[in-house]
Amino acid sequence: MKGTPAGPTGGSTSTAASGGDTPHSLQDEVLDDLTPEQLAAQWEEEKPPAAGALANAASSLVVLGVGIAAGILSMAMGLGTPATPQPGLWPFIISCVMVALGLFQLIAGRHNRDAEKFTRMSTAPLTGLVTLAAMVALMPLIGFELPALALCVIWMRFLGGETWRSTLVVSASVVIGFYAIFVLALNTSIPHLF
Repeated sequence: MKGTPAGPTGGSTSTAASGGDTPHSLQDEVLDDLTPEQLAAQWEEEKPPAAGALANAASSLVVLGVGIAAGILSMAMGLGTPATPQPGLWPFIISCVMVALGLFQLIAGRHNRDAEKFTRMSTAPLTGLVTLAAMVALMPLIGFELPALALCVIWMRFLGGETWRSTLVVSASVVIGFYAIFVLALNTSIPHLF
């Protein structure tokens, strides 16, 4: 390029002089220069600590217990036959898959080194499950609008780390969208306030 002085490495210095090289772009250049082995070694250093055999067994037992409980509840709802299924058939099939996966993980997953150790962030799925159950419990009492709005705010802001602005805009849009689809357009019997 004419009129652009060369830098010490022979490249153009106009980008650096204009403030175009940010720390992020320099970091990207460094990562681009790493070999796959060096990149894998860096990821290995940065990953959270491994869970260990006890944590693997505990998580497998939780999946196994949930699967067995779901199977029992499914049978109580009635299974029927594949030709004439009753409400419990598909939940029963899913619970059988959960039991099989839990057993497999309990037996074969003891030596798994990919599982991460339980940390403070491990409570996020439990928080999501508890808030979802609270929404389901509150819907028949006060409608779906307020519980759905609260659920979206908790999930986006506190579990997802979104900004307040995007949290409020998306949460309100989701509730309005659900109201427009399920109440106004489809006229379903979903509990609602308005």
